[in-house]
Amino acid sequence: MEVDSRRPVEDAIRIKLTQALKPERLEVHNESHMHAVPPGSESHFRVLVVSSQFEGLPLIKCHRLVNEALKEELSSCVHALAIQAKTPEQWKRSSTLAKSPPCMGGSRGDPTMEEKLKAGRE
Repeated sequence: MEVDSRRPVEDAIRIKLTQALKPERLEVHNESHMHAVPPGSESHFRVLVVSSQFEGLPLIKCHRLVNEALKEELSSCVHALAIQAKTPEQWKRSSTLAKSPPCMGGSRGDPTMEEKLKAGRE
């Protein structure tokens, strides 16, 4: 697995999910650019995990396995994580990655956000 020092959080997500869930397919998408965060941020992610470890589990337990693997990131630098967890059989039946909805605002409507972001970089 290739590690990119410019994307340490994305790389940590990829490594930890691979070690914990041994996925047949893993996609990690940094969606931070879709939100009101500084350029180059690693705070909003979408993951697709296809693993036989999800066999026989309800979806909530699959999500809990992903969350457990990423507990360090979720308690620190990752603000949002969208999870698509499937078994290999489910992936064969429907092999599409769900699209993220547009950012509903949050801080986008805050006229002081630019100043806050600037202050956070100083």
